[in-house]
Formats: sequence, C-alpha cells, structure tokens
Amino acid sequence: MAPIRSLPRICIALGLPDVRTLLEHARKEAEAGETFLEFRLDFLDNPCAGAQAITGFLEHFPDCNILATCRRHQNHGKFNGSIEEQFALLDLAVRHGAHAIDVEIESAEMAPERLSQFRGRAQVVISYHNYEATPPMDTVVHRMLRMPGDAYKIVTTARKPSDNARVLAAAKALPKHRLVVLAMGELGFPTRVLSPVFGGIFSYAAPLYAEGTAAGQVSARFLRHLYRVEKLTKAAKIYGVIADPVRHSISPVVHNRAFQSRRMDAVYLPFLVSPAHLRDFFSMAEKLPLTGFSVTLPHKQKIIRYLDTVDPLARRIGAVNTVWRKAGKWRGANTDAAGVTQPLSRLIRVPKSSVLIVGNGGAARSAACALSDSGARIFIVGRNADRVRALAKTCNAEALLREQLDSRYFDALVHATPLGMTPNVNECFFNGKIPADVVFDMVYNPLETELIKRARQQGKRVVPGLDMFIEQAVRQFEIWTGESAPRPAMLKAACEALEHK
Repeated sequence: MAPIRSLPRICIALGLPDVRTLLEHARKEAEAGETFLEFRLDFLDNPCAGAQAITGFLEHFPDCNILATCRRHQNHGKFNGSIEEQFALLDLAVRHGAHAIDVEIESAEMAPERLSQFRGRAQVVISYHNYEATPPMDTVVHRMLRMPGDAYKIVTTARKPSDNARVLAAAKALPKHRLVVLAMGELGFPTRVLSPVFGGIFSYAAPLYAEGTAAGQVSARFLRHLYRVEKLTKAAKIYGVIADPVRHSISPVVHNRAFQSRRMDAVYLPFLVSPAHLRDFFSMAEKLPLTGFSVTLPHKQKIIRYLDTVDPLARRIGAVNTVWRKAGKWRGANTDAAGVTQPLSRLIRVPKSSVLIVGNGGAARSAACALSDSGARIFIVGRNADRVRALAKTCNAEALLREQLDSRYFDALVHATPLGMTPNVNECFFNGKIPADVVFDMVYNPLETELIKRARQQGKRVVPGLDMFIEQAVRQFEIWTGESAPRPAMLKAACEALEHK
C-alpha cells in the first residue's frame, strides 16, 4: 500500500463502460509509463467485475497504484445502489488490490463507521464535489476534516477567475492535511496545473485514448510535457495569456517550450477571461501571483485602465498585449509593434519607405502606428471607407479607396485583416496583381495563406504571419525574464502547434 504522499503527481481518471474497455485503456496507460490510475467502478456495466479485475491487472503491472471510486448518482456519479452496496464494492476493490479508495463526503457522513474497515488496508480519500460554483473554502475544509481520511479531495466549479486563487489557497494554507484541490471547467483549468505547486498532492488527467471523467481534464502528456507539472516547484513563476476564447491560442505551447529550453522554473497557462471578469482576473493575478501575461482579444484596449503604467507607443496605439509586474506595479507594452517593424526591416529600409496597410481594426492600427513611428509613409485601405479615414487621421496616414490601388505601387504591404484565416483559407483581399514588392500577412494560421501563395507566384518577397507572432513572443519573453529568448525553439514549437490545429 503506497502512502498518499509518495504517489505520482498525476492520476489518470478511467471512466469506461465495461471491464474489457477499462482494462484495455489501463494497459495502454501503464505501458506509456503511468503508475497511478483511477478505476471509476460506477461507470461500468458490471462494477463487481471491475473491482475483481484489479488483481489480474496488477499481476501484469505491479508498479501501478489503483484508486477505486464508486460514486453514487445522487452525487453526480453513475452508481445506483445504496451506500451499503457502495462500501461493499469499495471493500471488494481493496480485497483485490486497490491501494486507495475515493469516498464522497455525503456517503462518509451517512456511514462514518464504515470508514474504519479500511484502516490499515487502503488509503481513504474523502471527496467533495460542487458542480455549480466554488463556495467559501473554509466551510468546505471544516466539513471535510470532521471525517477521518488519509487525504481530502475538494473539487469545485470555477465561475470566475478568482475562484482559481481561492481553491489553490486552501491547499497552500493546509499543507499537513494532504489536499487534492481542483476547479472544473475551462475557467478552472489553471488549477489542474498549479494544484501540486500550491501543495495539492496530485492532479487528475484524462486517458490518452478516451474522454476524461470531468470538465477541463487534459491528458497526462499535456500536463507532464507541455506544463511540466512534475517538475514545477513551489517557487515556480506563473505566466499566461488572457483571452475569450482562449482554447485556440498557441502561446502556451510556445512560451512553455521557451521556459523548458532555458530550464526555468516557470509555467505559462491559458486563462479564460470574459470582458465581465477582467477586474476579477486582476484579483486572481494579485493572489497567485502572476509575474506577467499576454493579452489578446477582446482585452487589448480595456486592459489599459487596470494598469499602473503603459509605454508611450502602446498608449498611442491604444492597445496592450504584454503585461508584467515590477515593484508592485502592473506595467503594459505592445510587442505587436515590434512584430511588424522587425520582420519588415530585414527586407526593406523602413524609414521613408511606402507601406500599404490593409485593414481598419486594432491590428491595422498597431501596424500603422509602429511603422509611422519608424519613419515610413503609411497608406491605408479597407472595406469600410469611413473607418479607414478615421484610422488614417490618427496615424498620420493617407486613406485610399480600393479602386485607387490599380494605379499605385508600394515598397511593402501589410495585411491586417482576418481574411484567409482558418477555416476560410481561400479568401484573399487581392484578386489580381498585388501592388507591393514585399507582402506581409499577419495571419499565421494557416502558415501559408492564400495571399502569401499569390505573392510568391508573382515573385514578391514575403513575410508570413508566423514571423510576427514569434517576434512579439520573443519580446514578451525578454521583457518578463530579462534573458534572451530561445527563438529557434519557440519557432519550432509554434510550427508543431499549428500543424496539429
């Protein structure tokens, strides 16, 4: 029987419909090197057979630790039997080799005398689940500790960013009580990575080839190799990206690869933050605390009001994509600007060059301000003539109509609209000749956009959108860490991430 403290940081939750499928997936996990598996007996059509199958499985994989769970349907499980039948199944699992059992607090409170039968035979994890919200954690912990257990699992549902901080604070405040703390849902994903950092004894992951048992679970491969859960220490610095939606972002892949390349005790997480929760996010950021974070849609403009200082270019652009904390103050900058000027400067002499910007939104404004500050002559065209004129006035640029392009030619063109972005990969602003020597497309998914393809066919020099993404990410890394960024590693990570999109 493995002591709870010595178990791995990652437990694979296996909730399958029948014993054969359960054992098949358990075998795959064990062969992949996993040594801590949860058998959800309540998911099985024959829970007794599942409990009995533990013996045979452990004969083949003796290094595995099995956590047996049989959650009743009253507590959001799938077992329809009585509490007596539930404990009988858990006892059967222990007799067949289960190292630990999960007993929900409701069952423990209704039959506390049954817990003693496992003393000395298996570790007992008392669990609490709230599928609606994250209640006051001190109340939950007080309730849990009244029951004798070897560990206590508290799982809530995150409804706002600060719920993450409250859940994690419970583990940090009570290190002697062997807590497992998690918040479900996409909002609560950060707790799945940070729980062990804050003192939680392990986290849960989905199996490689099946769905998980709770909202927000990801595979152990992600937790271990992308987020390095098993290597992070309590001193790890926390970074991230805030967006809504955030799931599509490749920034976690890129920045975590950079931290890994530089052997830094740091992690970069996706934070789902709606516009209504921006203030609440800062509450969480203060409490964790966050060292720095990236900002993307829809927060680049509104984030400014929450910052103590903003650099002049970001202030002029009216958008911030990089935030960090220094001397207790939140500071903001816009590295998207360098993401435009630096790649272009490798192909043309930017000062006094003529640059056509296609677009009239935030990306176009960022490019126009950055290039104007670098001495370029800026021209702007887009589908909305009124917005183009308004943008041109603020950026010392000339507004053009689309039909005027037939008689104009530019040193460079910067495309700053979503046209051509996945899934609409065949869209392109230009149907015929592209009026510039150098074509820069901000879109980086797909890697080779329709505009870039047509530009190559016309013999133009091109700047793919990924160049901009990497440049701005490199600047972020260097602002946050004070070290040079591992550019090749970051580029490789971005390409790999986009290939799997």
